[in-house]
Amino acid sequence: MKKTPTTFFFCISFLLIFSFCVHAAGPIQLPPPQTDSGKPLMQALKERKTVRTFSDEKLPLQTLSNLLWAAFGINRPDGRRTAPSAKNWQEIDIFVATSEGLFRWDAGKNLLDPIIPKDVRAMTGTQAYVQSAAVNLLYVADYSRVDGGGMDKDVLVGADTGFISQNVYLFCASEGLATVVRAGINRDALAREMQLKPEQKIILAQSVGYPGK
Repeated sequence: MKKTPTTFFFCISFLLIFSFCVHAAGPIQLPPPQTDSGKPLMQALKERKTVRTFSDEKLPLQTLSNLLWAAFGINRPDGRRTAPSAKNWQEIDIFVATSEGLFRWDAGKNLLDPIIPKDVRAMTGTQAYVQSAAVNLLYVADYSRVDGGGMDKDVLVGADTGFISQNVYLFCASEGLATVVRAGINRDALAREMQLKPEQKIILAQSVGYPGK
């Protein structure tokens, strides 16, 4: 059968779209974090604040890499992190919701593993502004890593999450970004959408982006 020019261009267009979708659905390798940038600590503390208005401008991958490393990145050869972790459980996983989809951040490889190939930002909180924030971080505790030995596990998990969210606050103050940590989440619906295991629990969420006007 002879192919017409229209058929040829349709096939090429289909292949290009398919190739883009496959690429977009794959892991995203982040650039190495820049650990020599930002404002001095005391100035960042002075400027730390909660902001609830966001522009729809996306964060560059370099900024996202720096943000995630500041939050809970590996800062020592033995694999320990930028935030304290009770008994070094390292039980908190950071999920990253953007307009491209939902990803789980792999700190060891510094890459984003795709979880959901659609925009779920609106599901990450009960507040209207979560839909416009460039990034919504979800702090998910994996209780299979928690060996409390009779201790109050929830208190320690909550404290570990708080350390990470404060690191994000200080990074945002240093970089002129807006952020707010949030507890208002429909956890059951979001956990189903994320297909979390029974031992995984959403603790908090945190919106990050450029300030809105």
